[in-house]
Amino acid sequence: MAKRNEYIEHLLDQLAALGLLRAKAMFGGYGFYCDEIFFAIVVDDILYIKADAESKTDFTDLGLKPFSYRKKDGSEQSMAYYPLPDAALEDAQEMIFWSKKGIAAALRKH
Repeated sequence: MAKRNEYIEHLLDQLAALGLLRAKAMFGGYGFYCDEIFFAIVVDDILYIKADAESKTDFTDLGLKPFSYRKKDGSEQSMAYYPLPDAALEDAQEMIFWSKKGIAAALRKH
């Protein structure tokens, strides 16, 4: 299981303005929740934001690729979570802007 690290703490600090945040260790990474809404994952110190049909092109238009992993059978599985654009990694307001897209996608799913 992933150990809490400085990067997770940094993300929680950067995103604090969103609401009540928590990071939960899962599958070797972390799930991020805002006010109990699951909106992002962190794997290998990369923050991936949830996307849906409405927001996916915001990510893909920037050339961003979804999180993917290799299954036991060797096939590749993609998930609807996209990394942040480079500009958002250094700017808390940009990070919040993109994270709100993940929260909105999660809310539309319900």
